[in-house]
Amino acid sequence: MRVVIAGGGTAGHVFPALALAKELTERHGADVAFVGTAAGLEARLVPAAGFPFTAVEARPFVRKVSLRAVTAPLWALRSVSRCRPLVARADVVVGMGGYVSVPASLAAIRSRRPLVLHEQNAVPGLANRTLSRVARTVALSFGETARLLPRRTDTEVTGNPVREEIVAVRSDRAAFAEEARSTLGLEAGRATVVAFGGSQGALHLNRAVAGSLGLLRDRRDLQVLLLTGPAHLQEAERRLPQEGALLVRALPFLDRMELAYAVADLVVSRAGATTVAEVAVCGVPSILVPYPYATGRHQEANARSLQRAGAAMVVMDDALTGEVLASRVAELLDDRARLGAMAERATAWARPDAAQALAKVVAEAAEG
Repeated sequence: MRVVIAGGGTAGHVFPALALAKELTERHGADVAFVGTAAGLEARLVPAAGFPFTAVEARPFVRKVSLRAVTAPLWALRSVSRCRPLVARADVVVGMGGYVSVPASLAAIRSRRPLVLHEQNAVPGLANRTLSRVARTVALSFGETARLLPRRTDTEVTGNPVREEIVAVRSDRAAFAEEARSTLGLEAGRATVVAFGGSQGALHLNRAVAGSLGLLRDRRDLQVLLLTGPAHLQEAERRLPQEGALLVRALPFLDRMELAYAVADLVVSRAGATTVAEVAVCGVPSILVPYPYATGRHQEANARSLQRAGAAMVVMDDALTGEVLASRVAELLDDRARLGAMAERATAWARPDAAQALAKVVAEAAEG
């Protein structure tokens, strides 16, 4: 079985695609190749994982009249042509959502190859809404997404694939947590809050976290791991409290997020689809702060789904201050019964077998 996977841009898009590719390779004997952009993280992460990678030009949809909007169709046609030889040899093409997946998806349609789409967010993006009309199946991370797609779209809820090292936290939490404390300079016996805004960081979230730590600095029972994003470390460090009993570790980025999830009693983060899936799979309670400018407010929809399950607290970005965050963190950490219930509900809501479920959908489409 030959599979082409198209998508990328951020780590949140690339990691699910890689989890799917590994599942297809190891359990279905598939030959998997990727299509993405040279500027996205896929250009580095995919070859590093051992999969062939073809770079094409892909541009976001532009709704305003401009030179970029006028020339966009020309770029798209050229990218579709570049994809066609690769797609023509495939048994199935998988579009992982976003504009990066469009050229290969269009090439699949023109080459009459089965197209499977994966929508990782609760609110589908424009590319998937449009392409869903001709896709064989649209795999969903959230069940409620189906009502937002065109009628008669064939959908299946698979969940959002999560890397196997993240899934491993469910069974090896204690060992990962011990390694995290040793590697990251954290202490046993303290409640641990892990805060991050995604692979690139989130400036407003960093500032709110720093402000909250000033108010929590006398808590000897608390430690915080703040992942600032590479561009924001120095600014965050200037804002962190310099005195107090609180233990704080600030890093620009952490390659091994399984360590952070394993040691965390509480996560404070944005609500990207991959973050929500990983937090849930690891059974960690969370305070989610949706990115306010996400298309279609999809991060809020992601966060509300986990909130309805009883696994998360949602704080909107315009309400986020150091005072508000300090209050919410203290409220949860001081109620261990509630925190434990949230962890259980996160675990129950999660789909740790999402990679297997999506791979099954892809294999069935390839077989016709």
